Amino acid sequence: MLFGTSGTALELGPDSATPLGVGAVRIAIGAVVLWTSIGVTRDRPAIIPAIRANWELMLVGGLGVATYTPSFFEGVERTGVAVGTVVAIGSGPFFAGALEWAWRGVRPIRGWFVGTVITVTGGAILVVAQAGGDGSDDVHAGGVLFALAAGAGYALYSVSSKSTMSRGVAPTLALAGPFTVGVALVAVLALGEPFVWVGTVSGLAMGLHLGVAATGGAYLLFGYGLHRLTTATTVTLVLAEPLTATLLALVVLGELLAPLGWVGIAILLAGLVIVGRTAEVSIERGVGSAQSTGRARLG
Repeated sequence: MLFGTSGTALELGPDSATPLGVGAVRIAIGAVVLWTSIGVTRDRPAIIPAIRANWELMLVGGLGVATYTPSFFEGVERTGVAVGTVVAIGSGPFFAGALEWAWRGVRPIRGWFVGTVITVTGGAILVVAQAGGDGSDDVHAGGVLFALAAGAGYALYSVSSKSTMSRGVAPTLALAGPFTVGVALVAVLALGEPFVWVGTVSGLAMGLHLGVAATGGAYLLFGYGLHRLTTATTVTLVLAEPLTATLLALVVLGELLAPLGWVGIAILLAGLVIVGRTAEVSIERGVGSAQSTGRARLG
């Protein structure tokens, strides 16, 4: 839900703020938040060894961050808050499921697939409703491509971070490393962007909200979930983001939603419930299996 406030914050921010410039400020502040949280924990002695042992994975994750952030804002800018967010995050679970299967050998289970299809179907209906009824009006093709690129980058970052966590690296450190790489790459891309807006009240408020709440704080929670669930399940559950973005677009920005859109929201919620229940069952089975193994060893 914190992720879902990003598009609305961009719409309410200064007109002079560009998607790439906002993305650079956002992940820079978010990286500071993540590293600060590491600094107040007991993980500090493990930072350098973890980076040395996992720098390749962190570099790949950084490429995902650098792809996701500017592409997401560009997609939102061209297609609107609701449509851009739904396409970006709606494509993420399938990219994540495919990558996790191909890369980590973790095959998505049937419950995840069913729930994800239902959830993304609800998102697609929401897109059609926002587009004016047939899915073709007012939808910018280039914006959709940027949103899809954002979904792929998000999945790449998530899968690579999960791989780093599986090697025993703390979740926050596994996220902060790639973020730092992403900051460096996006900073180079954003060298020619105007940043005067940061000095305005609305610009500073937007930057702080995006960096502290919608990025730093959101990814701390995301890392907690990613450490305990599969990447595909975690990314699917993040589909609460387009739901939040749509509701904020209606309430805060005054955008309109056709009755079909509410049907899409209902279907989206149903899919999230299925995926959430599937994840709970998987966790319960894992705990039960671990307990049985422990008892067998004691015996």
